[in-house]
Amino acid sequence: MTESVYKFIELVGTSKTSWEEAVKNAVETASKSLRDTRVAEVKDLDVKIEDGKVSLFRAVVKLSFKYRTGEE
Repeated sequence: MTESVYKFIELVGTSKTSWEEAVKNAVETASKSLRDTRVAEVKDLDVKIEDGKVSLFRAVVKLSFKYRTGEE
Protein backbone atom coordinates (compact mmCIF):
# COMPACT_ATOMS: atom_id res chain seq x y z
CA MET A 1 0.00 0.00 0.00
CA THR A 2 1.36 3.41 -0.99
CA GLU A 3 1.40 6.30 1.45
CA SER A 4 -0.77 9.26 0.50
CA VAL A 5 0.38 12.81 -0.15
CA TYR A 6 -1.93 15.82 0.00
CA LYS A 7 -1.59 19.27 -1.51
CA PHE A 8 -3.08 22.50 -0.16
CA ILE A 9 -4.32 25.43 -2.19
CA GLU A 10 -5.97 28.68 -1.14
CA LEU A 11 -9.14 29.95 -2.74
CA VAL A 12 -11.39 32.94 -2.28
CA GLY A 13 -15.10 32.18 -2.43
CA THR A 14 -17.71 34.90 -2.68
CA SER A 15 -21.41 35.25 -2.00
CA LYS A 16 -23.94 38.06 -1.90
CA THR A 17 -25.75 36.39 1.03
CA SER A 18 -23.34 34.90 3.63
CA TRP A 19 -19.86 33.68 4.55
CA GLU A 20 -21.18 30.13 4.71
CA GLU A 21 -22.34 30.40 1.12
CA ALA A 22 -18.96 31.89 0.12
CA VAL A 23 -17.14 28.87 1.63
CA LYS A 24 -19.56 26.48 -0.05
CA ASN A 25 -19.02 28.18 -3.43
CA ALA A 26 -15.23 27.91 -3.12
CA VAL A 27 -15.26 24.23 -2.12
CA GLU A 28 -17.90 23.08 -4.60
CA THR A 29 -16.38 24.97 -7.52
CA ALA A 30 -12.87 23.63 -6.80
CA SER A 31 -14.23 20.08 -6.40
CA LYS A 32 -15.44 20.15 -10.00
CA SER A 33 -11.85 20.13 -11.27
CA LEU A 34 -9.94 18.56 -8.34
CA ARG A 35 -10.22 14.91 -7.38
CA ASP A 36 -10.26 13.64 -3.81
CA THR A 37 -10.80 16.94 -2.01
CA ARG A 38 -10.45 16.23 1.70
CA VAL A 39 -10.49 19.12 4.17
CA ALA A 40 -11.29 22.82 3.96
CA GLU A 41 -10.09 25.33 6.53
CA VAL A 42 -11.53 28.83 6.63
CA LYS A 43 -8.53 31.13 7.02
CA ASP A 44 -10.12 34.55 6.75
CA LEU A 45 -13.49 36.23 6.35
CA ASP A 46 -14.14 39.71 5.05
CA VAL A 47 -16.74 41.76 3.26
CA LYS A 48 -16.78 44.20 0.38
CA ILE A 49 -18.49 47.48 1.18
CA GLU A 50 -20.23 49.69 -1.37
CA ASP A 51 -22.07 52.89 -0.46
CA GLY A 52 -21.73 52.06 3.25
CA LYS A 53 -23.39 48.64 2.88
CA VAL A 54 -22.08 45.10 2.68
CA SER A 55 -22.24 44.06 -0.96
CA LEU A 56 -20.23 40.83 -0.93
CA PHE A 57 -19.10 38.23 1.60
CA ARG A 58 -15.64 36.73 0.96
CA ALA A 59 -14.01 33.66 2.51
CA VAL A 60 -10.38 32.64 2.10
CA VAL A 61 -10.38 28.84 2.16
CA LYS A 62 -7.41 26.48 2.45
CA LEU A 63 -8.41 23.26 0.65
CA SER A 64 -6.56 19.95 0.61
CA PHE A 65 -6.76 17.28 -2.04
CA LYS A 66 -4.94 14.04 -2.70
CA TYR A 67 -1.85 14.47 -4.84
CA ARG A 68 -1.72 11.89 -7.62
CA THR A 69 1.24 10.74 -9.62
CA GLY A 70 0.94 9.20 -13.07
CA GLU A 71 1.09 5.75 -11.39
CA GLU A 72 -2.34 5.99 -9.78
